[in-house]
Amino acid sequence: MKMKIVTAALMLAAISLPAFAADEFYVVQDVKTKKCTIVDKKPTDTSMTVVSPSGTIYKSRTEAESGMKTVKVCTSN
Repeated sequence: MKMKIVTAALMLAAISLPAFAADEFYVVQDVKTKKCTIVDKKPTDTSMTVVSPSGTIYKSRTEAESGMKTVKVCTSN
């Protein structure tokens, strides 16, 4: 009986884990076009750069959208 409960708990954790990983949003700027966007993964290549203050990681897309309005390089375009 205990083994069934442990197995069920592990399966539930494995299924819900990816949902927690997507709770990071970044305000980034395309290096060539200078256009700002919001992404859910930190850029790893040099075509995009994080432009939010001190590399701020936002917890929701709405929070990132509000943050993008305060970034000077995003509002001047």
